[in-house]
Amino acid sequence: MNIPEIYELIESGESTTVEFKRKAKTPLKIAKELAAFANTKGGFLFVGIDDDATIYGVRSEKSELDVIDKACNFFIDPPIKPEIEIAELKYKDVIIVKIRESKNKPHRLISEEDDDNMDNRVYIRIGEKCVIASREMTRLMKQQTLDKPVKLSIGDKEKRLFAYLDKYEKATVKEFAKLVNISTRRAERLMIRLVRAGVMQINNDEYHDYFTLIQPR
Repeated sequence: MNIPEIYELIESGESTTVEFKRKAKTPLKIAKELAAFANTKGGFLFVGIDDDATIYGVRSEKSELDVIDKACNFFIDPPIKPEIEIAELKYKDVIIVKIRESKNKPHRLISEEDDDNMDNRVYIRIGEKCVIASREMTRLMKQQTLDKPVKLSIGDKEKRLFAYLDKYEKATVKEFAKLVNISTRRAERLMIRLVRAGVMQINNDEYHDYFTLIQPR
């Protein structure tokens, strides 16, 4: 990136695709941010910049880069490959870590302190925050990675879901399960199949996931 592009990103502030860190403190904390980027839309981690976009720079490039390297290779499974550059901004060195959206999702954190449930180690980026991916989102990541063809059949349950979405615009797995009187696990499978077939899309906010129809262009 050229310097004007870098300043433009910084001035825009933290977002789904931008995170600031004054210092890369521990590999685990950095791994959480980078894995979330890889599991979502990709993004940029700036090391040497505070949350308010103040540029402080880094004291030791080597120590910061060592933390980033450990985060990517030893605290994330599967490992991710960052693109790193060092930019001089206001006579201070800032490390820019670019993470592309992964084709090998989901990426999980590796930590002895994590819960036994592996899905609790999968993070995604929502706005300025990293949040634990829901079971539906994690399952969708797995199935998209497998890239198997989807066999789609539209039955009564799917038709009732479409009618519900036409009226209310969005639906959660629990709402769909209650609507057609099936288990949440089966409702989840049906909705994810519709997402993979390109009929619906999964959306998320800080609190929950919900599904909407994809409108024809």
